[in-house]
Amino acid sequence: MKTGLFFGSFNPIHTGHLIIASYMAGFTGLKEVWLVVSPHNPLKNKNGLSDMYDRLEMAKLATENADRIKVSDIEFSLPQPSYTVDTLAHLQEKYPGKEFALIMGADNLASFKKWKNYEVILKNYELYVYPRPGADISEWAGHPSIKITETPQMDISSTFIRKAIAEGKNVQYFVPDKVLSFIESKNMYH
Repeated sequence: MKTGLFFGSFNPIHTGHLIIASYMAGFTGLKEVWLVVSPHNPLKNKNGLSDMYDRLEMAKLATENADRIKVSDIEFSLPQPSYTVDTLAHLQEKYPGKEFALIMGADNLASFKKWKNYEVILKNYELYVYPRPGADISEWAGHPSIKITETPQMDISSTFIRKAIAEGKNVQYFVPDKVLSFIESKNMYH
């Protein structure tokens, strides 16, 4: 049974992330899901990224009662920016008994050919893909390593939540209560 790796900034983690992780852990045949908190995604601007330890702590708070969802800080100790292909090699070395798969949104799959050594990833790992509005992934249809799932779609983004908090809006139910308390205690995103 494979461990699904769900990479993200989780800035902050929100209900949409948790529904995806929960669906992948419970409905796809993956044994468990690891949320891999990325210090910095090479395809994203680093400005506006909250402290990685705060983002890690929020992910842990959000999943502390989840049986099959764990949080990983593996990329914190790797050179930055970290590329998925390097992280996968590092994980495989560290956990030789585990089989890993990648979890990604259809929007990421649509730009997958921009990833460093994407062919290596496709050759060695399965990709579990969740739908995203407007993402065209027809070129990947029928690929043996790619499993398109029926994960429920929620069009919530961390950007939306950060903006709402900055505007003083109530984001209860968009993020777990403990995460919201943490954000408020640190006065984040204002």
